[in-house]
Amino acid sequence: MIYYVNQAAPREGDGSQARPFRSISEAAALAMPGDEVLVYPGVYRENVSPKRGGTEEQRIVYRSVEPLGAVITGAEEVNGWQRYQGNVWTVRVNNGVFGSFNPYVVEVYGDWYFAPSVRHAGCVYMNDRALYETESLEECLAGEVYTPSWEPEYSIYKWFSVQEGNETVLYANFQDKDPNQEKIEINVRRRCFFPEETGRGYITFSGFKVEKAATTWAPPAAFQDGMVGPHWSKGWIIEDCDISNSKCCGISLGKYYDPENDHYFTTKHLKSPTQMERDAVCRGQYHGWLKEKVGSHIVRRCHIHHCEQTGIVGRMGAVFSLIENNHIHHINNMQQLGGAEIAGIKIHAAIDVTIRRNHIHHCTMGVWCDWEPQGTRISQNLLHHNERPEGCTWAEGGMGSQDIFVEVGHGPTLIDNNIMLSDCSVRIATEGVAMVHNLIMGPLTFVGGGTGDRYTPYHIRHRTEVAGFMTILHGDDRFYNNIFIQGRPADAPVRSGGCEENERVVGTWPFDEYPTYEEWLSWFDLDVKRPDMGKLGKFHMQHLPVWADGNVYLGGAKAWKHEKHLLLDENLPKVELVEEGGHYSLQTNVYDLIGDFRGGIVNSDILGCAFEPEQRFENNDGSAIVFDRDYYGNTRGVTAMPGPFACAESLKKNLW
Repeated sequence: MIYYVNQAAPREGDGSQARPFRSISEAAALAMPGDEVLVYPGVYRENVSPKRGGTEEQRIVYRSVEPLGAVITGAEEVNGWQRYQGNVWTVRVNNGVFGSFNPYVVEVYGDWYFAPSVRHAGCVYMNDRALYETESLEECLAGEVYTPSWEPEYSIYKWFSVQEGNETVLYANFQDKDPNQEKIEINVRRRCFFPEETGRGYITFSGFKVEKAATTWAPPAAFQDGMVGPHWSKGWIIEDCDISNSKCCGISLGKYYDPENDHYFTTKHLKSPTQMERDAVCRGQYHGWLKEKVGSHIVRRCHIHHCEQTGIVGRMGAVFSLIENNHIHHINNMQQLGGAEIAGIKIHAAIDVTIRRNHIHHCTMGVWCDWEPQGTRISQNLLHHNERPEGCTWAEGGMGSQDIFVEVGHGPTLIDNNIMLSDCSVRIATEGVAMVHNLIMGPLTFVGGGTGDRYTPYHIRHRTEVAGFMTILHGDDRFYNNIFIQGRPADAPVRSGGCEENERVVGTWPFDEYPTYEEWLSWFDLDVKRPDMGKLGKFHMQHLPVWADGNVYLGGAKAWKHEKHLLLDENLPKVELVEEGGHYSLQTNVYDLIGDFRGGIVNSDILGCAFEPEQRFENNDGSAIVFDRDYYGNTRGVTAMPGPFACAESLKKNLW
């Protein structure tokens, strides 16, 4: 059955084409497996909670008839502003409009939130841009530049709120603008399209514009909010949407609410939040965290931007998912929220998650795979400008910047055919990573550090069931056919939130003290029939081996001291990312320096298995990967040009 929705219909209807519903929620209350809900252009100010899910054979489809014509918003327009003082205006809002959730009372706070200034879930928007919340009316009146902002020229637009009786009193500094002549909105709803109940799977959400919801902070051991999300179910498709201006997260593929482990550290303080993450994994086994019940979502061709925590977040609920062909940018640029959960894409337990062909830029971090990135593949992505702009000050509680961060996992984590142009390329506070055919302009950081005494799970191959726990030994990393370029001078001033002074040099050199595979094997007396367990015990906690072959190091980039087949050239090539009409291309002479140097074709057998899970670097179905195709999908032939392109001629095409 097809249900029709048209906000502009003259009166309430029955969902037929002749008499459409006026709200999406009316259709969502009736839709059954196999049904389709067609939504005509208009602004839908509602929080849609689908009552039912579909099945693998009969999905429920929600589709905007005109691409991006149907807008689901968490905001309401506010008129009748009165001048208060100078550029500051005020308005009173009856709290009845908020129902049971008043975002101007609810604080953005919780586990892993580090910023000293606690903001509210509420927000004021002028002409679709969020204003900056202040901690006092005096600060709002002053309207001064907020120096940590990545957009300082706009940070002079402020808002502040207080509660008086049953009213929220809003003050806003619009500078020289008259709010009664502009489009002014405030967010009043927590979400836009998100089931209240778990288990509503196999829903397709296609072609909508989603914006301005009062989402809350989404750490890993807590319920994870988002403007759009499947809420602990299976098989959603979120496609061709424009998602923006979430207070915290745009799309949540994340965790359910567990009343015994929800912001446990924040509420009780007595147990480490790291311990509660381990507990979340184990408790999830009892709460349906299985391949048959959760995950396997697709997020594709979405434009996700101007959210303040993440574009996409997911703890455990994103397993076996595909995130592809999305444009994600300007995440956390206001720098008013700070903590360990901020990135364009932030996934915990990215088991068999593929993140490919995305364009990610101007985010505090590009992609952050934290805890259990097992079977994770990050491939064919364009990442750039994921770094603080010059002149921005450090926001207390803020996070460091890089294109990719892999943290406290055991692998296998595969990073291949990516273009990484930011100041810092990859933060490797983990083990079991393979980097193959990437263009890398920034250093590898936190090698051998950043993990402390944390011990994290690894899993049955291609499943969620826990196989064991182990501390991070570091190493077990592979580097094949990459191009490393010293994109920023090693002696350049250190930017706040960038690479540390001792980590400025690009290349694999931070692994100089790590053993080769042969050296590592020699420690364990494999030729002894009855080895001495006590003698070998110390080696079980040493760094794991490293492999490197076929890499190119240019402009001062340095190689791992044990790499034998490599190209080292001190000349610095030109590498320029050019944007024209929304399309991006790369202008470079790097292939003139590479000349005839080639690497071998790499495959799963060459990469082998990650040490702890004893799982091969392979496809999600267990089949072998052959790295014979490049960033564009072009074939490489019998030898491999290092880097993400099969040949120099490929650069004539747009990257995005």
